[in-house]
Amino acid sequence: MSTQAIQKLEPRAQSGNVWLSGGNGALPTGDFPVYKFEVLPTEAEVGRAMLDELESYASTKNGDLVVVLLGGRGAQAMYRIIRERAETDELDALLARLHVFTQDALAPMRMDNSLSFVRDFERLLGTKFFSKIKSFTSIRTETDDIEHEMCVYVETIRDLGGIDVFFLGLGPEAEAASHICYIKPGSGARAGDWAGIIPISPTILEHHISKFKVGGSTVSADDEAECRSAGHILTLGPAAVLGAKKIVQSIVDASTAPGKIPSFRRFVETELSPDPGVLARQCDENPGLWIRLHPNVSAFVLPDLLS
Repeated sequence: MSTQAIQKLEPRAQSGNVWLSGGNGALPTGDFPVYKFEVLPTEAEVGRAMLDELESYASTKNGDLVVVLLGGRGAQAMYRIIRERAETDELDALLARLHVFTQDALAPMRMDNSLSFVRDFERLLGTKFFSKIKSFTSIRTETDDIEHEMCVYVETIRDLGGIDVFFLGLGPEAEAASHICYIKPGSGARAGDWAGIIPISPTILEHHISKFKVGGSTVSADDEAECRSAGHILTLGPAAVLGAKKIVQSIVDASTAPGKIPSFRRFVETELSPDPGVLARQCDENPGLWIRLHPNVSAFVLPDLLS
C-alpha cells in the first residue's frame, strides 16, 4: 500500500497537546462489545496466555504480522518466554513474520540512551529475538522535527496494512480514571487521532527513571541528564488502538501499583453512552475506555486486581 493512498495526517492542537489525525474519526456505533477478562493465578501464566494469543492470531493469517509492544511490567513475563524460545528454533517461523513497533517514546533523546523504551525491550527480549524478526521500528526521537517523525512512524505502520496485534495495559490515574499508551485523561484525544505529542512533567520523568533503575537498567549520568531534559512523550492514539485487528491486554502489577484496582473497577463498570458526544467525553475523561470499544479483545489479569 502506498502512503499516497492513505489520508494525510493533519495536526490538531488540543489541551496543550498536538494530535495527528487521519480519517473521519467516527466513534463505533450500535451495540458495544462485551468486555471479558480472564483471571490467571500467576504472572508467568499471563505471559504464556499472551503469547498463545499472538500465536493463535498468527495461525489465522498468511504473511507478515504487525505487532505493537507493551512497555512496563505488563508483558515482561511474555518477553521472558519469548527470549528463552528465541534461543532455540521453536519460534523461528513466527518471529520471521513479525514487524515490531513500540507504542510511545520520550523526545528529544538519543536513540542509544539507556533510558529509552527501545533499550529496555532489547534487554528484555534479547539479541536473538531482534536478529530473527522481520523488522523493528521505533519512534525516531533524535530529531528537531518531532511532528514529522511521528507522521513517518504512523505511515510506516499503515503502509504495512495496519496493526495486527496491539499489546496494551491499563495505567492508573486520579479519580479512578486510566490511561493507555500515553493517552491521558483530559488530553483531548479523538477517535481519528493516530498519534499524539504530549508535554511531559518532571514528575513523570522521575517515575520513568526510577522504573528503569528498579528494573535493572544500567544508567549513566549523561543518559539520565538527557532524559530529564526531554520535553515530550510521543504516543500512538485512539485510531491506532481502534484500528488494530486484535488487542491483548494484561494487568499484573496491582500489588505494586494499587491505584490500578479502582481504575480497573471503574473501567469495567462504566456504562458506555450510546450518545456519540457523551461517549467521546467518557473516553477523554477515562481513556482506558477506548479498549471497551474494540470488538476483539483478550484480557488477562491477576487476582490482586480484584481485591
